[in-house]
Amino acid sequence: MKKVTLILASTFFAAFYTYSQDTWTIKASSVNPSNYYGETVANGMIGIVSSPEPFKVKDVVLNGAFDLYGRGRVSNILKTFNFVNMYLEVDGARIENFMQVQNVQQVLDMKHASMTTTFNYGDKATVSYTHYSLRHLPYSALVDVTITAKKDIEITPASVMEAPDMLKDVQNYYNEIDRPHVRISLLTSTAKSPTGKLLMAASNSFLFDEQHGNEPSVIHEMWDNNMHLLKFRKKLKAGQVYHFAVIGSAITSAHHDDPLNEAERLTIFAKLEGRDRLLQFHNKGWDELWKSDIVIEGDAATQREVRSMIYHLYSFAREGTAYSLSPMGLSGLGYNGHAFWDTELWMYPSLLLLQPAIAKSLLEYRFQRLQAARHNAFSHGYKGAMFPWESAASGNEETPVWALSGPFEHHITADIAVAAWNYYSVTHDKEWLREKGFPLLKETADFWASRVERNGPGKYEIKNVVAADEWAENVDNNAFTNAAAKANLKFATDAATLLGITPDSDWMNVYNNIPILRFADGVTKEHEAYKGEKIKQVDVNLLAYPLKEITTPAAVKKDLEYYEPRVGEGPAMTHAIFAILHARLGSPDKAYKAFKAGYTPNMRPPFGVIAETASGNNPYFSTGAGGMIQAMLNGFGGLEITPDGISQLSTKLPAQWKSLQLTGIGPERKTFTVK
Repeated sequence: MKKVTLILASTFFAAFYTYSQDTWTIKASSVNPSNYYGETVANGMIGIVSSPEPFKVKDVVLNGAFDLYGRGRVSNILKTFNFVNMYLEVDGARIENFMQVQNVQQVLDMKHASMTTTFNYGDKATVSYTHYSLRHLPYSALVDVTITAKKDIEITPASVMEAPDMLKDVQNYYNEIDRPHVRISLLTSTAKSPTGKLLMAASNSFLFDEQHGNEPSVIHEMWDNNMHLLKFRKKLKAGQVYHFAVIGSAITSAHHDDPLNEAERLTIFAKLEGRDRLLQFHNKGWDELWKSDIVIEGDAATQREVRSMIYHLYSFAREGTAYSLSPMGLSGLGYNGHAFWDTELWMYPSLLLLQPAIAKSLLEYRFQRLQAARHNAFSHGYKGAMFPWESAASGNEETPVWALSGPFEHHITADIAVAAWNYYSVTHDKEWLREKGFPLLKETADFWASRVERNGPGKYEIKNVVAADEWAENVDNNAFTNAAAKANLKFATDAATLLGITPDSDWMNVYNNIPILRFADGVTKEHEAYKGEKIKQVDVNLLAYPLKEITTPAAVKKDLEYYEPRVGEGPAMTHAIFAILHARLGSPDKAYKAFKAGYTPNMRPPFGVIAETASGNNPYFSTGAGGMIQAMLNGFGGLEITPDGISQLSTKLPAQWKSLQLTGIGPERKTFTVK
């Protein structure tokens, strides 16, 4: 039955997504507003989500900007001004929806992170516009527009600045800067975040090809407090091709002390760089990222889907920052934009191998919030540092109070420590280990030494936790929590020894006495009260990968065969672990089946964006993408992180694939191949 289900899912997917041998693009050849889940173009700071309406985008999400509003009485990530919305009138008639036009196509170019929409407007014009979230300019985005007249027409394009409903005290500005060689018209707005904590600002301007003095006259219109616009009129002759662009920037007081002026400065900078230079540097940035890639020979469909996963991970994060990754990245407001274990256990490991500099930024986010984690431990009667289950800007606990994961899902602390040790293992950056890695490892190890209840040899128990399987609430001795705590204690000891620091002898004492429970037949027991019921998501199998607590193939296989059938309709990444373990056990076809089962039923039209579950509709679930890329790298590709760096296990490929090549891996940008 499962094989039939996968075939049906693939058939359904083909109905809304154009297959081709081009594995760098995803094409939607029709747009149905009632069944449309947008694609995101993002640069790690600004996420722009596509829309089923002409010249519009659904959301503009800004990384690092949080305030209290809406769900759960906690800080949520903010939408910023929709500063790349537009409209187009032809001969006085506005194009309101795609029902008015013909031959609509939207194309995501993953190689250079752009979304292009094209259509014919009757016998009057062919229209194309492309959205870019500029890779080299973190706060700036570009809309590139080309209109080809089929007959003599007059066009009126407008650039619209609109405030989302959550913002308040909106102020709108229009400025013109005249110089002998250029005129700059700036459409600018500011607003306060819901509590007034942040000042939000955005600005945009037209980019014209015409020389100064010949460009169209720009008209400013104020519609209401939440919206104003710039527009111009242009008469085109039949056959004439007319090109222009909109460049804009958005920033907040979370990023800069003077967001109003900075938004305008950044827009002016980008405008005077010009469209060609902007795209040159944007493309160069993405070319550099894609030096780290996964290349599948013999399976174009899977190649495209894997590239989509990598594309989203690259889009939602960037090096040189101290921002983490949310389960939904910059695709919307899902999970309030908070950081969970989704970052360190699911997305970070793939980025650590593909883009170590981005992985470093994700850890910098945690390091800068170490003091908040110390206070969190203190508040709960523990020593060291206890990281919050949900984290936003402050590093304090941001889980809504009705979710028990906030006070009790403690494995997040060990997940962060494991990530820190793995960063050192891959990079061997001893200076980073001394300054940042070891403080994280030491404080988290101290937490576990105080967290255990010392009930005799072999019974240093960790009671009353929410398991990695979150259906198991307030249980004792959860397998993953206990094993992750052990890894944390061991890695802290190893790091201290490497640095010439005497490790706390109690760390290994606790390590040696934390129990991993088992049934009578040797299967690892998920927690003390577990009796074989369905589970939400993978837990015990994480002890084989990534924790390496269970290493013998027989034990790994026994746990896998027991728990794989017990998973309910949980989040996508669970099947990634099954795929990794099957691949490492020498069953590549079982691995392939698990890999496909993890995301194919979750793909949503028209671009195949991944939802969290097969019945959910909250894409893009970048946690799932991170898990699936681990399945490619660490499962089929056999990559293994060891204290000596990256090594490769012997693995076999599924029958569908001819070869697998992993390029640009680790700091040395090595290539690994499986045939």
